[in-house]
Amino acid sequence: MWGGRFAEGPAAVMREINASIPFDKRMWRQDVAGSRAHAAMLGAQGIVSAGDAAAIDAGLAQVAERYAAEGVPDDLAMEDIHMLSEARLGEVIGGAAGRLHTARSRNDQVATDFRLWVRDATDQVVEALDRLDDTLLARAEEHAASVMPGFTHLQSAQPVTLGHHLMAYHEMVRRDRSRFTDNRARANLCPLGAAALAGTGFAIDRDATARGLGFDAPTRNSLDSVSDRDFALDYLMAASQCALHLSRLAEEFVLWASQPFAFVALSDQWSTGSSIMPQKRNPDAAELVRGHSGRITGCLVSLMVTMKGLPLAYSKDMQDDKPPVFEAHDLLALSLAAMTGMVESATFRTERMRQVAESGFATATDLADWLVREADVPFREAHHITGRAVARAEALGCTLDRVPLPELQAIDARITDAVYDVLSVDASVASRRSFGGTAPDNVRAAIAAARAERAGEVA
Repeated sequence: MWGGRFAEGPAAVMREINASIPFDKRMWRQDVAGSRAHAAMLGAQGIVSAGDAAAIDAGLAQVAERYAAEGVPDDLAMEDIHMLSEARLGEVIGGAAGRLHTARSRNDQVATDFRLWVRDATDQVVEALDRLDDTLLARAEEHAASVMPGFTHLQSAQPVTLGHHLMAYHEMVRRDRSRFTDNRARANLCPLGAAALAGTGFAIDRDATARGLGFDAPTRNSLDSVSDRDFALDYLMAASQCALHLSRLAEEFVLWASQPFAFVALSDQWSTGSSIMPQKRNPDAAELVRGHSGRITGCLVSLMVTMKGLPLAYSKDMQDDKPPVFEAHDLLALSLAAMTGMVESATFRTERMRQVAESGFATATDLADWLVREADVPFREAHHITGRAVARAEALGCTLDRVPLPELQAIDARITDAVYDVLSVDASVASRRSFGGTAPDNVRAAIAAARAERAGEVA
C-alpha cells in the first residue's frame, strides 16, 4: 500500500500493531454499503465514468457475497477491512477498483462505517429493550395486586405490590431506550466526503451520499467529521447506564432466589449447579449480568481515556475506538437476553412475599397517617405514637393489626377500632392511590399507559 513513499516494508511487529483487521472486519457490511453509496455518487457526478461506477457496484456486491459465504480473513498485510475490500474488489473487476477511493480518505471512510455500525447496534439494543419491557409489563400485570415488602436500606419499609416493583424497572428500561434513540438521532449525520480532514476539491454531492446511506444530512465540519467519536461514547454511556439498571435487577434476583428471601425460584434454564454440593441452584446468569455491568463501564472509561487528549484531526490512537464498543455491545446484548429470559420464566413466590410484608411492621406509616387524618394529630406526634405502638407489637410478638385495641388505646386514647381498616397489608397498598403509587388499580393503569405509549411509538 505504501510502495510510492516507502522503500522497505513494515517490521513484523509494526505490521501486527498497525493492523485492525482482526476486529474491524465485523464492519464489512457497513464498509461495503458505504463504498457502494460513494461509487454511486461518483458516477452520478461524472467523477468516474458510468461504466466504472456500475462495475464497482457489481464488484462490491460480489465481495459482500464472498464475505457472507466465507467470512473475512485476518489479512494483516491489508491492515483493515477498508483496504481488504478494495483489494478484493480489484481481484473481481481489475483496475477500475482503483477509482473507488477517489474523493475520500480512510479517515472519513472509517468514521462513516463506524457510525453505520453503531446505528445498527443501537437498533438491535432498542429491539432487545422492547422485548424486556414487554416481559416486565406482562409479569407486572400478572402481579398487579401481589403484596410484597418494599425496602429502604434493605429493611422492611412499606408494603408494595410485585407489579409496582417490576414497573419501576419498566421506567428504567424506557429511559434507557430514550438514551439510545436520542443518540441515534444525534449521530445520524454522514462524515463521508470530509476526506482526510479538509474536504475535497472534487465536485462531490455529500447530500446524495448521506441519503443513500439513510443519514439525515452530511456532517458540517470536515475536521470534526473525521475526529468525532461522540457517537461511540454516547452509545457506551447509554450502554453503561442500561447495564447498571440490569445489574440492579440481577442483584434483586440473586437476593430473592436465596433461601433467606425465597421470593423467587429461577428456572433450570437460568441456573447452574455446584461441582461439589448437589443441593445448590446458583443464580449464575444473574451474577454474570451483574458482572458484565462493570466490564461495560470499563469499555466507556477506556474510550474516554483514549480520546481525552487527542488534537484535531485524526490520530492512530483512534484505531482503538472500536474494540470497547464491540465488546460492550456484545455483553449488553447477552445481558438483555438473559434478564428477559429470567423475568419471563421466574416463579414468584407470592405467599412468601406476603408473609415477609406482614412480619416487619410495614404498615406503621398507615397508623401514623390514620392518626393525622382521623384524629387531627400532627404528623410528628403521630410518628411518636406509632413508634410506641410498634414497640408494643414487638413486645407482644404480633403484627400491628393484631395488637388488641385496649393496648393501642393505652398508648393514645384517640385510637379507635376503625384503625384496623388500614393496618392490613392489602389495605395499605390499596390506599396508595396517589399518582405513581402502588395501589393495584394504579399499577394496572400504568401498564395500560405504557402499552399505549409503545403503540404510539410503533405507529
